[in-house]
Amino acid sequence: MTDAYRRAGVDVEAGARAVDLIRELAAGATRAEVVEGIGGFAGLFRIGAGRYLAAAADGVGTKLEVARMAGRLSTVGIDLVAMCADDVVCTGAEPLFFLDYLAVARVVPEEVAAIVEGIAEGCRRVGCALLGGETAEHPGVMAEGRFDLAGFCVGVVDEDTLLGPHRVREGDVLVSLASSGLHSNGFSMVRAALLADGAHVLRAVPEGFERPLADELLEPTAIYAPLVLSLAGDGLVSSAAHVTGGGLLENVARGLPEGLAAEIERGTWPVPPIFELVREAAGAKEDDMFATFNMGIGMALMVPADRVADVIGRATSAGTSAHAIGRVVPGAGVSFRG
Repeated sequence: MTDAYRRAGVDVEAGARAVDLIRELAAGATRAEVVEGIGGFAGLFRIGAGRYLAAAADGVGTKLEVARMAGRLSTVGIDLVAMCADDVVCTGAEPLFFLDYLAVARVVPEEVAAIVEGIAEGCRRVGCALLGGETAEHPGVMAEGRFDLAGFCVGVVDEDTLLGPHRVREGDVLVSLASSGLHSNGFSMVRAALLADGAHVLRAVPEGFERPLADELLEPTAIYAPLVLSLAGDGLVSSAAHVTGGGLLENVARGLPEGLAAEIERGTWPVPPIFELVREAAGAKEDDMFATFNMGIGMALMVPADRVADVIGRATSAGTSAHAIGRVVPGAGVSFRG
């Protein structure tokens, strides 16, 4: 667990222990069609004829509190869809539909509509249907003005285009897809470091930046699903890792098979300045940052060496900056050079 995250009040070790306990419980609530249980980017369920459903659930975390403080509710729905759909597409699945759950202290129709506006926009960007959802009012339980948001995405994938560790080979190249900023992770540290003095800080333009802090922090999470789905369909990608909570260290490892490791070369991709602003304000070590944030990489792809130029070219044409950042080598886990 990182020192900076501990100071911000997040117990990562307790979270990991909870996942272990949940995994044991879920093992007793299964069916023969289940391919992958808790622990991957998305669960897989056989539906016959060599096809699988892929499903993922997630939230936006305490970025919601930044949105509340700034009075901007129309973009966190994009974050929500991105967090779920980009997990689903790590299997190579096409996201089909999305459902949301919104809990509020008190229903303010205009605020609910603003939040759902973002969810609908996220679904349009992904190309999936907003199938339904639930809005729950919790008076006396949630503080006035507070809300929470969760989402659920389901996709479908054919066996021959299924992405995952089983397809990764030694010598594959790691290709980064640039993040749009902080995305939706590490905001407990961000709020403790940057917003301790109150909401007025969000209106200020930090030194060296060209827009207010609110714009930097609330930049919506990038949606990679259409691009990754296109690359997977053409056989250009072996495995994909959505870089969310746990940063590069934890998430890239989830896309690798036993016996293979990722060796990442520092300095091979640009790191947006917002990360250095957070690091300095939090007094965080560089290792803390890489274990918490995406550090400018929202999705990492494992790509056969002879297809790297194709992947980077396709990503660039789609408006996403991409870089070769490392290699798959014998070993375990993720290491950094440089």
